[in-house]
Amino acid sequence: MLPICARPIALAAVMAAFIAAPAAAEDFYAGKSIELLIGAAPGGGYDIYGRALARHISRHIPGNPNVVPKNMPGAGGARAAGFLSNMAPKDGTVIANIMPGAVMDPMLAPKADKLFDPTQVMFIGNVNNGVRVCISGKHSKIRTFDDARKLKAVFGAGGANDSTRDYGYLHKKTTGAKWDLVTGYKGTRDLTIALERGEIDGFCGFDWASLKAQKPDWVRDKTVNVLIQDSVEPMDELTKLGVPHVMKYVTDDTTRKVLELILSQTVFHRSFIAPPKTTPANLAILRKAFDATMKDPQFLADAEKLRIDVAPLSGERVQEVVRKLYESPPKVVDLARAAINR
Repeated sequence: MLPICARPIALAAVMAAFIAAPAAAEDFYAGKSIELLIGAAPGGGYDIYGRALARHISRHIPGNPNVVPKNMPGAGGARAAGFLSNMAPKDGTVIANIMPGAVMDPMLAPKADKLFDPTQVMFIGNVNNGVRVCISGKHSKIRTFDDARKLKAVFGAGGANDSTRDYGYLHKKTTGAKWDLVTGYKGTRDLTIALERGEIDGFCGFDWASLKAQKPDWVRDKTVNVLIQDSVEPMDELTKLGVPHVMKYVTDDTTRKVLELILSQTVFHRSFIAPPKTTPANLAILRKAFDATMKDPQFLADAEKLRIDVAPLSGERVQEVVRKLYESPPKVVDLARAAINR
């Protein structure tokens, strides 16, 4: 037993250790850079969101590290998530933003290469729980979604994990759309060019926020027809524009459950992730910085200038949503899998 006179010294040493640990974590990012992998091609909605966050989050991270965005497109963000999970340091100096299809695909496309485990990556936060739409060009005979259920058309789409592909097939399988799907386009930027050239009648899975950010004139001048809104709940803005909600075309409970599973990914629409096994202290710093950025007047002013929507969700909440998704009943998962594939 320590002598009475030595006890204050020992207690002081213990308290100093507890104080030093958080201080060390707070100092971790000083003098460092954070690489932000953007899991999409330049110029699209995910690129716009990723670069906007990169410009502002550093102010809220102790040590103010330089945040460097780097595009790493492929497999709807799964390539970036795979690099993050398997090769990047597990200390929060490399993070990524990914498309929700990358989170859903290991469950809904089990034959695809499994580049990462969505239940193991650490979610930092989600910028926007969005709504996706199908659109057609003014040159097309498809002016409404009812037209799409009666008339043949050619719609474009990306590749695996891409919402434009998944939602294109989803409507063919569940709501009666008669379009033929041409896949292989590299993101919404290429699809908008194809639509302008008249190569395709339209495409699905376009984020409403991205449409407004990338092509504000299309919305302002009504250059395209917005055919349907895909989300768990209807969006007031689109409803007021007369755009029908997907559930209008669902007549049975089983299909409704399938759509609810697929559309639930809009909850983690613009997610940012850290590697599995990121140190708890550094993950806490990133999550706190993300939440602060979502309230930052400079970030919000930048978002308004860019015409991007901000409706954030905490990393802890997104982590819980993804966990529950992966506990979905196998029968519903099987039907959802069939709905978004050829």
